[in-house]
Amino acid sequence: MNHRSIAIDGPSGAGKSTLAKRLAQELGFLYVDTGAIYRTVGLAGLRQGTDLSDVAQVAAILPQLTITMGYGKDGLQRMYLNGEDVTAAIRQNEVSACASKVALIPVVRDFLMEMQRKAAREHSVIMDGRDIGTVVLPDADLKIYLTAAPEARAKRRYQELLEQGQHTDFDQVLREVIERDRRDTERETAPLKQAEDAVLADTTDLDLEGSFQLLLGLIRDRLGVKEGQE
Repeated sequence: MNHRSIAIDGPSGAGKSTLAKRLAQELGFLYVDTGAIYRTVGLAGLRQGTDLSDVAQVAAILPQLTITMGYGKDGLQRMYLNGEDVTAAIRQNEVSACASKVALIPVVRDFLMEMQRKAAREHSVIMDGRDIGTVVLPDADLKIYLTAAPEARAKRRYQELLEQGQHTDFDQVLREVIERDRRDTERETAPLKQAEDAVLADTTDLDLEGSFQLLLGLIRDRLGVKEGQE
């Protein structure tokens, strides 16, 4: 079967995961949340008290980790760490910073790369992250760079945390968004950037439904993909 691949890159809080998940359901593709994979490594390091800025310490724990993805009947991705379902645990706010740190480490990226590419070889996928179109799937059939102003992204993240029962300060969330942007764009290994052949999608002034319709239209126009077609 000739599988299709769609890469969605962009900064933290742009809505990549939410939109990619819904698009995959709409089109019958497999959704691969690469951020969740890095969050799983970050969670492992956090639990073990690993200094995530120390490359040697992080590299030392990798052989101890068995990270797998699973999909329920609803098609949604679940993450497993050494057999434990950590899908909810990796969404804690403190894990976000851990994920960003381990993503800077080349040995971690190499450790996880084949898992991501294998999914694209075996299924039609929508994959989101920071370097999908530039590094992980450079030959993706469609590349989208999804972004929004930092303030808009921080507002979305703040609301998400409140809905999860995590009380925090908006200004703190905004500072974290800006700092993560800086780290992701300035890192030496696979920095966040728009692929030369990616379509730019700015959702600053769009709500969730408007953003979804924008991306769905792009996919159908560029790939001729219809609902439920894999």
